[in-house]
Amino acid sequence: MKNSVKTDDVIFNFFKQICDEKNDKKCVELGNNWIHAMEMNLSKMEANLDEKDRIKHKEDIQNNRDHLNSMKGKNSSDWREYATKCMIEIMDNKNKID
Repeated sequence: MKNSVKTDDVIFNFFKQICDEKNDKKCVELGNNWIHAMEMNLSKMEANLDEKDRIKHKEDIQNNRDHLNSMKGKNSSDWREYATKCMIEIMDNKNKID
């Protein structure tokens, strides 16, 4: 049995927390925290790329930024729906690997 925590499990559990949160304000807050964390990750990844890779991945980075921007201002129902879809996608990918 593996003792390491897998990234997919952490992400899945975060999205589960969004789905399970009964307080709508806290649910939106969790979603907004997700956006902030992902924006920080994108910025750090981009900063660590050399110029050639930055150019190569420019469109992907911008697509990710656009996706995060599209999530801003969502309500709790939107966040729960999004989180559910993400959890399903994680499970589907996990089942393909197993």
